[in-house]
Amino acid sequence: MNRSFLLYFLITLMGLIFIGRLFQLQIIKGETYNPIHNAAVKIEYDYPERGYIYDRNGKLLVANQLSYDVMVQPNQVEPLDTIEFCNLLKIDKVDFLIRFQRAEHYASYLPSVFLKQLAKEDFAFLQEKMHKYNGFYIQKRIIRNYPINAAANVLGYIGEVNEEKAKKSDYYQSGELEGKDGVEKQYEDVLRGRKGKKYLQRNRFNKVTGSYKNGVNDTLPENGKDLTLTIDIDLQLFAQQLMNGKRGGIVAIEPSTGEILALVTSPSYDPNMLVGRKRSINSASLMDPNNPEKPTYDRGLLAAYPPGSPFKIMNALIGLQENVITEQTSFLCFGGYSYGRSATAFMKCHCGIYNSPIRLNTAIARSCNSYFSNTYKKIIEKNNKPSQGLNNWNKHVTSFGLGNYLGYDLPAGQKGLIPDASYYDARYKYAWGASTTISNAIGQGEILTTPIQLANFTAAIANRGFFYTPHIVKKVNRKTINNPDFTTKKQTTINKEHFTPVIEAMHEVFKTGTGRWSQVKGIEICGKTGTSENSIKMVDGIKVQAKDHSILIAFAPKDNPKIAIAVFVENGGFGSTIAAPITSLLIEKYLNGSISEVNKYRERNILMMSLQETYNNQIPKDKQIASGKE
Repeated sequence: MNRSFLLYFLITLMGLIFIGRLFQLQIIKGETYNPIHNAAVKIEYDYPERGYIYDRNGKLLVANQLSYDVMVQPNQVEPLDTIEFCNLLKIDKVDFLIRFQRAEHYASYLPSVFLKQLAKEDFAFLQEKMHKYNGFYIQKRIIRNYPINAAANVLGYIGEVNEEKAKKSDYYQSGELEGKDGVEKQYEDVLRGRKGKKYLQRNRFNKVTGSYKNGVNDTLPENGKDLTLTIDIDLQLFAQQLMNGKRGGIVAIEPSTGEILALVTSPSYDPNMLVGRKRSINSASLMDPNNPEKPTYDRGLLAAYPPGSPFKIMNALIGLQENVITEQTSFLCFGGYSYGRSATAFMKCHCGIYNSPIRLNTAIARSCNSYFSNTYKKIIEKNNKPSQGLNNWNKHVTSFGLGNYLGYDLPAGQKGLIPDASYYDARYKYAWGASTTISNAIGQGEILTTPIQLANFTAAIANRGFFYTPHIVKKVNRKTINNPDFTTKKQTTINKEHFTPVIEAMHEVFKTGTGRWSQVKGIEICGKTGTSENSIKMVDGIKVQAKDHSILIAFAPKDNPKIAIAVFVENGGFGSTIAAPITSLLIEKYLNGSISEVNKYRERNILMMSLQETYNNQIPKDKQIASGKE
């Protein structure tokens, strides 16, 4: 009796569990139940074409090509000839087991990548044998192709979705591809499209018998949208060539729109290196933290440098706005500026004008440190309130986009640093003044800016007081973007009338000043050269003063400007020696379409110039153990 009762009880219990499960699936979850979790359902994905990417003139920058991945769904795998299968895939048994265990760990009921990006010849041979290996199949994928070796930092690359993200995502599966950097990452949702799904019914012999629920859950793929970028790839390529053998960044912007015309980091790499089966090896090399060249580090967006003398333009504008100077205000220069009682409290100057009145135009053209130190002191000590004066100075500077993220449509960025009163209060315990912070007068000290920030600053000057947020995408599916973030004017705190004398002085820089040797006939260039002091580095236990950075900001033409540019060359020395000719060549190339015969010598000199020996000397040498032999 007891045995019969127990039997009936177990049968009843199992029946209730079964009914409860059916109730959960059919009533509670109902139509929301995902058939992907059903072992009797096979899912086939139809991957869309990723959107193509073009430059502003319609030149193809990123295209697609087919790739073939071996996929596995572990719960469908049956006993197989492992050795034969491994030979077909050109892997060993240990590798096979590792890959299979990884797929099982991800999810036994979900397909995942077993072996990615087969060679075309291997795919053709393997396809004929796949019927022998249940649970394995070949999946076509779209990978990228880069027809032009340029702008890797802008374009970015695509890579595999990791398991953690795949598990949390309602779209991605492990092993699928997504944008990892640059435009590919920033515009992933636009470029990727939408993959299609086909749900297929299996029988108990694991054979496909037809569509699941007559295809009610099936979806068609939607191709990704094409992007037209703002960059001019010819200008980009030329800038990259000019930066060969040099480290630094170049950013060029169209002032009237905020469109980025060129965004160069040097050294860089061929974007095709991060495509195909060699991607992992190349990636490890390119992203090696011990690689001093850091080719994947975007110096145009991430490298924060002291802006040097170009920042004198900012202090000139603030001085005019705050009425502490006028165009006619003059200061004397005695080979530098004394800001303290000690002999070391002296800022040297190389303007070459000794004990004569220097006015604004000449001060900018000849880059006089004394003039701008006096101007900065007047700004900070206005009304005898240094804290108030510095905060007011900070307000003006940051209105140009310095000291903060600009809001451009690329994933990398660096704030830089524009100090305020609280910064110095914490550093000097409230005991500071204009003399304490005098390095700010010439763009040194604590100030840090990125090349894109300085290029945007230059665009604001070219526009006489406003700028548009820099951006890299011009059109989506040939339709011009209409994002208010990029189409709304950002007004600076400097009145329009104050830009006129400053622009005239910047024009004088290229007529008679520090940039006079880099003039371009027929183009009125306005700019400011600069040299940024570099830090002292320890090399093999010895203090070494690294060579100064070469800097220049410029725009052209003077009236109705078409291009604003910032050039940073690490350890390049004086701005007039490297940054200035690079700038003038790029401006001439963009505005005229080619380099004139008269300036071909300048182009050859820059193309042949390399600073690699300088960079090598800054690398500590491996210590060698003495052998005891001569």
